[in-house]
Amino acid sequence: MTTMAAILKRKPTALISVPPEARIREVVVVLAEKRIGAVVVQSPNSDLLGILSERDVVRSLAANGAATLEMEASQLMTRAPTTATPSTTVFEAENLMTDGRFRHLPIVDGGKLVGVVSIGDVVKSLIETQTHEVRSLREYVNGSA
Repeated sequence: MTTMAAILKRKPTALISVPPEARIREVVVVLAEKRIGAVVVQSPNSDLLGILSERDVVRSLAANGAATLEMEASQLMTRAPTTATPSTTVFEAENLMTDGRFRHLPIVDGGKLVGVVSIGDVVKSLIETQTHEVRSLREYVNGSA
């Protein structure tokens, strides 16, 4: 069973985060430059404070207009986001993300943030697992015919 640890091993090790006082105009630049959909918001001690996604920014733009760009990350972030551990399976992560209606899942190990997994990472892993199982079944059926 594939776990979050296995997915994190395949991802770049750099964790993209911003401080809570970062202006949204700065956060948007980070999202665009890194081509990512969310950033974690961390304290100076690297504590996970929240997560801020493109959706959060868009919702605020709809409600507040251009004033959103001068807001701080702490104002728009999801506080105390749902997290998983490295031993969380892809099936468990998929359920958490689907039920919670979010696309980015921080992975925490021993109280320390070790990475973020996206719904795309989870779906890719599920497809790879299913492809492998189908291949194995075909080989079994063809070998025993």
